[in-house]
Amino acid sequence: MDKYLKNYGQWIDETWDKLDKKLSKVAVKSREKIPYTTVDGVHDNRGETDPSWWTNGFWGALMWIMYIGTKNDVYKDTAVRAEELLDAAFDKFDGLHHDVGFMWNISSGTNYRLFGDKEAKKRWDYANALLASRFNAEGGFVRAWPSWGENADNTGVTIIDCMMNIPMLYRASVLAKDDRFKFIAETHARMTMRDHIRPDGSVHHIVRHDPHTGDVVENIAGQGYAVGSSWSRGQAWAVYGFVLSYLHTQNEEYLDVAKKVAHYFIANVAATDYLPLVDFRSPDEPVMYDSTAGACAACGLIEIARCVPEHEKKIYIDAAMKMLVAIEKEWCNWEENEDAVLMMGTEAYHKEDGHHIPIIYGDFFFAEALLKLKGNDFLIW
Repeated sequence: MDKYLKNYGQWIDETWDKLDKKLSKVAVKSREKIPYTTVDGVHDNRGETDPSWWTNGFWGALMWIMYIGTKNDVYKDTAVRAEELLDAAFDKFDGLHHDVGFMWNISSGTNYRLFGDKEAKKRWDYANALLASRFNAEGGFVRAWPSWGENADNTGVTIIDCMMNIPMLYRASVLAKDDRFKFIAETHARMTMRDHIRPDGSVHHIVRHDPHTGDVVENIAGQGYAVGSSWSRGQAWAVYGFVLSYLHTQNEEYLDVAKKVAHYFIANVAATDYLPLVDFRSPDEPVMYDSTAGACAACGLIEIARCVPEHEKKIYIDAAMKMLVAIEKEWCNWEENEDAVLMMGTEAYHKEDGHHIPIIYGDFFFAEALLKLKGNDFLIW
């Protein structure tokens, strides 16, 4: 794959160096926090205000990415501390749901895989058990959320995001030498192929199923513009999530789906100079972007390029690089007065106070993509 990156070598090295220079300082500054965004350039502390918030594993995981790429213990120390702070989420059991993969697979799971830390393994095992317990055997899916409030019923709800959480179950089967976790993950992946992926490669964000039969009851707009639209980060979850399922199982069906969704993503982002809109099927105005969708999709595209035959690799590498270069040029902040790196993240189309803000998983996926491009093959998922 190196021959497809030769024109980008200087950019990759210089961007990684800028990332390391900035984050080595932020790692110390924010060591007692679990950040989500920044306020006036300063990291907030979502670990304090909402310990079970679904993104709370990304800060520690970002630190592990930087440690893997630099071997600088300042990152390791902050990653370990983030893991300790995340323990508070276990005390809020009713706040945990399918995103325990986002929270502990890439934080505690990485710690255990790198150093064999026994406490990290306990946390990771607990998270695996929590995720496996959400499996609906009759419906054939992992339920996304509990039912919030007396009138809410989420018993049959699944979301595309969960494709990024089930890799934890694949790893659990290998470590436990017990395929029951893998059975759950693959059953959910097959459901997602059937019910979330449209024929053209676009994606339904949220699907409600009959919890007894698994039949689709309705599609729900979720964080995109509307039912039937195409929320870009949901597309990115599918691109990366399905290639991850392929990497863990070698089931070619998953790679084919990842490529199908990737082609749809590439076609749409190329139309906006490789800067992803929040929703690829939204009105022309207002123009809203989501940098996090591009960073996540780039990670998936790089992994697809590693898996496909030689003559296909260029398609995915070119798209990933054009997107990352555009994102870095337009949306990265390298100043010391801003703790975050990647600006212009958007939580949801209709969440006005969540438009064009830094979000921690944007920094994580941007750093992860760079680590891959530098030739490191550690798969944090």
